[in-house]
Amino acid sequence: MPAQNAVTPERPFTVLAVCTGNICRSPAVERLLATELGVDHAATASDRSQVVVASAGVGAVVGAPVPTQMATLVEAAGASVAGFAARQLTEAILKESDLVLALTKAHRSRIVAMHPGAVRRTFTLRELARLAAGIDPAALPEGSTAERLAALIPLAAAQRGMQAGVTGSDDVVDPWGHSDDVFAQSFAELQPAVATIARVVGTRPHARE
Repeated sequence: MPAQNAVTPERPFTVLAVCTGNICRSPAVERLLATELGVDHAATASDRSQVVVASAGVGAVVGAPVPTQMATLVEAAGASVAGFAARQLTEAILKESDLVLALTKAHRSRIVAMHPGAVRRTFTLRELARLAAGIDPAALPEGSTAERLAALIPLAAAQRGMQAGVTGSDDVVDPWGHSDDVFAQSFAELQPAVATIARVVGTRPHARE
């Protein structure tokens, strides 16, 4: 039998983004990361996918679409929010997720409290981007995107110890109910982090001759 959470043809590697309402920040991460990696998002996931990117909220506005302010920013970046509907985070969803990207440190705490088994594979989005930026892409296997994402997790976790004294915000501001400027700020905080993670796992080392 395959190991729990193993990547198999029947079970793709699942990346889960988590925020509060699952209508602004985490859907943006879901759709941007899926587009950057060239993989499926939750709305079109199939068993043949090696990687699926999904999202959920700790206090989801269940069934709600992405608001216009965030949808405009996501679509301007080349992704789509078509078909999106917010969903509530559950322990079952966490158990099926191989990498969890929280949008704030408070969300990460909520995730780990809900499912302690997710602690080693849960990072804030900006934390993982910061840690991943210090990893040579050549340190990851010359395999699939799923294999490279799986390999990134322990390498990033090891970087946590070496960056224990690093300070700075790993949170992405919540724009809900605020002005277009705050939506732009939120997007400007999350989009570069998504791009960094995608670059690291999507960059394969040059083949040896």
